[in-house]
Amino acid sequence: MAAEPGTGHARTTEYRFLVLIASLFTGTLVISNVVAVKISDFGGHYLDSGNIVFPVSYILGDVLTEVYGYRQARKIIWSAFLANALAVGVIVAAGELPAAPFWTDQESYDAILGQTWRIVGASFVAFLVGEFANSAVLARMKVATKGRFLWMRTIGSTLVGQALDSVLFVSIAFAGTGVPELHVLIWETWAFKVAFEVIATP
Repeated sequence: MAAEPGTGHARTTEYRFLVLIASLFTGTLVISNVVAVKISDFGGHYLDSGNIVFPVSYILGDVLTEVYGYRQARKIIWSAFLANALAVGVIVAAGELPAAPFWTDQESYDAILGQTWRIVGASFVAFLVGEFANSAVLARMKVATKGRFLWMRTIGSTLVGQALDSVLFVSIAFAGTGVPELHVLIWETWAFKVAFEVIATP
């Protein structure tokens, strides 16, 4: 059966930005997990350094769900975590390789990058729950509002997704930290990500 005239071109146009968005989505996840081992002071507000770029992943996740659908978004989320697993596997493997006699930074490597597996593990659990909740809420709100009120839909889904993400990530990644400090990290991480989404949403 012959394809309908113009169908192939329309499909190509529809998906022409998918690879770019998926690549940026994956990149933000990998980078944020590597730098998240450092807790930074942002004018008296304490956040892991992954927050420099991580909130972008939620915006990209919203774009994927809105434009390409929940099913496509799920595939890309799983692909992104496979990339994260590969990254942490290589980091751990490199750490186990015998160091050259003149290279004296093995302890520094282990102290910083050696924590990446725990960060990625925490990120996997937190992001999986948070992003799937975000995508599910966004998809349902899109149906309920008949595609209207984009700002309300993205903010509403972020409130839910980021709450789950922040609680799970901070609790797992920084287990052993004092409870008061964990509460501060959870609250400020959630507030920062939601504020970022509010500012970035058109």
